[in-house]
Amino acid sequence: MSVLEYKCPACGGTLLFDSESQRMKCPYCDSEFDTKEVSESESPDIFKLESKELSQEEKAGMIVYGCPSCGGEIVGDSATAATFCPFCGNTAIIPQQLTGMLRPDLIIPFKVTREAARDALKSFYKGKALLPSVFRQQNRLESIKGIYVPFWLIDCEAHASIQYKATNVQVWSDAYYNYAKTDYYRLYREGGVNFERIPADASTKMDDAYMESIEPFDYKAAVNFNTAYLSGFFADKYDVDSGAAKQRSDQRVRNSIISLFRSTVTGYATCESVSVNLRLSHGKLRYALLPVWMLNTQYNDKIYTFAMNGQTGKFTGALPMSRGKFFIWFFGLFVGLGAIGTLIAVML
Repeated sequence: MSVLEYKCPACGGTLLFDSESQRMKCPYCDSEFDTKEVSESESPDIFKLESKELSQEEKAGMIVYGCPSCGGEIVGDSATAATFCPFCGNTAIIPQQLTGMLRPDLIIPFKVTREAARDALKSFYKGKALLPSVFRQQNRLESIKGIYVPFWLIDCEAHASIQYKATNVQVWSDAYYNYAKTDYYRLYREGGVNFERIPADASTKMDDAYMESIEPFDYKAAVNFNTAYLSGFFADKYDVDSGAAKQRSDQRVRNSIISLFRSTVTGYATCESVSVNLRLSHGKLRYALLPVWMLNTQYNDKIYTFAMNGQTGKFTGALPMSRGKFFIWFFGLFVGLGAIGTLIAVML
């Protein structure tokens, strides 16, 4: 198995993709090169260093690659497309994982820097009143990784017809009786909606809920895939096929259609759907790598994971809660509501 590495023609250092300048940059001599210049060079040997073919070992789902810089062994799995050497720290791109049917169509380059991701985590803590004080003081960042996560981008045309039953209630009274009149209605909604580039997480390693929480991505910034963008980041190839991804995207389409049509039904006291008929027609399918920062922190021997959109900076994650602060807050709320209730009773 061969490993690809981009070398600086000036000093021989490993070129990394710089998210700020959107260029290939050498961390040793600060030389910069355009990604197209690197990937389309007439003399590819100037930029690329590829190891000799190595025997592939696979034990318990793991594969060993050889680092072209120091010869050290890089351990990954069958989905690893870009990683780092644990001995010399140089980036390692595995082109065999990105060829043929596995080669991505598109990639959105990282825009958010590692430092910005680290600062975003600190900002995420702010305003969280129930966050344990010790978490802020003793919490430490265990790891921060920039990962190109594989996604299927699915185009879909949906046609739906939904039937509702709704009611309106009128209430009045006279000197003798109270009256209530209920009117019943049968409502229909029908129409079509086109969806473009619905993202479906194609990696079993990633939490689908986290990946959907950091949407949307701006696909106008997507470019044709180029391995140069992977330098300096981790990357995986897909291990969720397009068929399974379509099942999840179809459910998202269904939920969106139901919510959209329901929002057009207004002016009724109650409304519930009776039947939902949905026809889906899938269009173009694209395979893309999208930028995600994954951050892990440790508190009380537990790892807390956060995800950040590497293009827009949108952040998500779960935080611990202080039980003591919660009970103080709950008691304060209970006492406050009791005081308001007493005041209202006195006024009446």
